[in-house]
Amino acid sequence: MPRPRKRRKVCSLPENSLFGPLKAKHPTGERIIMTIDEFETIRLIDLEAMTQEECAERMNVARTTVQRSYNDARKKVAAFLVEGNILKIEGGDYKLCDGREQLHGCGRCLRHRGGQNRI
Repeated sequence: MPRPRKRRKVCSLPENSLFGPLKAKHPTGERIIMTIDEFETIRLIDLEAMTQEECAERMNVARTTVQRSYNDARKKVAAFLVEGNILKIEGGDYKLCDGREQLHGCGRCLRHRGGQNRI
């Protein structure tokens, strides 16, 4: 029996979750689905300039999990940009911070409604 997946800790949901080419009336490319936890790894590593180790600590998972999630997310972003596909951010195994995460210095934790989610 496989080990159960550990939910990744996420500070907030993305404000925008659907992206695509502006000029295409009916995009013909496939829809790319990026999970919430993949989005969070991109946000923490690329935007917040965290190392993979810092990101793993923030998300409460192993560094190898972050590395895999980050690589998957980068491939999806590249396919979205190069091939002109639609990118949708949804789903994944995650839980939102409960708002008491200020010890990490994350100002985003207080910008959402608390609770656990699995979409």
